[in-house]
Amino acid sequence: MTRNAEMIIINGRIKTMDEDRPAAEALAVSGGEIIAIGDRAAIDEFRGPATRIIDAGMNSVVPGFIEGHMHLFSGASELAHLHLGGVHGAIALHAAIQDYARSRPDAPMLLGQGVEYTVLGGRPVTRHDLDRIISDRPFAMAAPDHHTVWANTKALELGGVLHGKKLRPGNEIVMGEDGFATGELRENEAFSPVMALAGEERARLGLSTGGEPDPVPSQKEREADRDIIQRGLDWCARHGITSIHNMDGNLYQLELLSEIEDLGGLHCRTKIPFHFRNFMKIEMLEKASLMAERYRSEWLSSGLVKTFYDGVIESWTAVLIEPYADRQDWRGEPLFTPERFAEIATEADRRGLQIAVHSIGDGAVRAVLDGYEKARRTNGVRDSRHRVEHIELISPAEIPRFAELGAIASMQPTHAPGAHGVPLEPTASRIGRNRWQYAFPVRSLLSAGAPLVFASDWSVAPIDPILGMQAAMLRSPWGDGDPDQSLTLDEALAAYTTGGAYAEFMEHRKGRLKPGYLADIVVLSGDLDACPAEELTDIHPVATICGGRITFRN
Repeated sequence: MTRNAEMIIINGRIKTMDEDRPAAEALAVSGGEIIAIGDRAAIDEFRGPATRIIDAGMNSVVPGFIEGHMHLFSGASELAHLHLGGVHGAIALHAAIQDYARSRPDAPMLLGQGVEYTVLGGRPVTRHDLDRIISDRPFAMAAPDHHTVWANTKALELGGVLHGKKLRPGNEIVMGEDGFATGELRENEAFSPVMALAGEERARLGLSTGGEPDPVPSQKEREADRDIIQRGLDWCARHGITSIHNMDGNLYQLELLSEIEDLGGLHCRTKIPFHFRNFMKIEMLEKASLMAERYRSEWLSSGLVKTFYDGVIESWTAVLIEPYADRQDWRGEPLFTPERFAEIATEADRRGLQIAVHSIGDGAVRAVLDGYEKARRTNGVRDSRHRVEHIELISPAEIPRFAELGAIASMQPTHAPGAHGVPLEPTASRIGRNRWQYAFPVRSLLSAGAPLVFASDWSVAPIDPILGMQAAMLRSPWGDGDPDQSLTLDEALAAYTTGGAYAEFMEHRKGRLKPGYLADIVVLSGDLDACPAEELTDIHPVATICGGRITFRN
């Protein structure tokens, strides 16, 4: 006897991502799983009196998007900040900040996000520039990559960094000739004292220290934090996301998400890592093992260790093999020595944990792959699927090593300069013309057999996976003779579906639309295959389904 479905999707141009049946027009869902897929006549047999019918209107239906690298808690908190993307020049910056300040007269700290490094043209922003806009209230604004913050004098004073401060390697308070901070703060340790003035430090804690809140949050504070994360989950569902690989974390985030799950609001399957900071002792990996043991369901899991090896190219904090083209005496300062990283990677691997490392410069990518190779030699070969995050510059010698080591290339197509208005400068000049061919090497890695997963790194870039797919498809070389790094529609979609599932060892349960797989599905407003790449972002989710539950409906 045919089992009645709880939900049926009909009239779809279903892209299953299943090689055995790449296309279908209908599917049936029951018990949180797909129970049948095929033509409408076959699926109609699963219709019962209580079956919910979703008519896709001959538009695309795809597996739920898997966001392979994002920051849920801090990204959700930033939804209320001043967004400065696209603001250029002193006049426009002044108007935006003043309008925001007037709208929040009682805020203890004013925060802006997404301001371009070149917002004032060819010169860096200083505290004096910001003082001319607002001097009586603390104000700071972050670059899109969140690796540089510019603050006014009031914020620097209250944060205790106006006169500088001793920091660990890889962090810098830029100092002026007058002995005072210029206002430019590079990397987390430099700007955390300023950002903490906003009272949102718990949202950044999984990124800033990887530790737990101290003091323990009150019940009211805990509820407020749950509300922030819930807004982030809702934002993800609105964009068709059904699974999240978070890239910062602590036990507190896992506890909050578990409470949200109990309340019925966990709209995305979420993986939270243990964030290993370079000041930690290797014994702290025991906490990662504890998190992995405690949280291991298909809805909420851990088992991942995240760390940073370097910073970003734009602020000269990425680690390069050869000097920066515009700073010939500087290669960047790593957050670990290669030997120290290899030791940590080997121990994490011995514990059966997956590793994900922020590695932007070619020097960082090499050191991280070397660490993974050392772990493999020491512990033996296993299906570890360790990850390299970002890979904005690579040495050609490292490209085949991804396939050789089974390492995953986790990349963000909207980060490449030239994509969706991202300016070429200062990145292109920092890298130098002779290395452009090795920048953001998506096609090169995919062609060499590297497992590929896409993401936005939200809130570094807009969270929309369709925007990411479009950026990957429209990617163009920076200069004549440079390789074409663009992808096809199906390749880009795979990096948001099957690639993401593989990266979390869940390729047998998600990333495809086929019987026995989780009912994580997105119904779109148009036909992806019929849409020119230039118009792809006209298409948006009209329904997001996660585990057979509708989490967003437009």
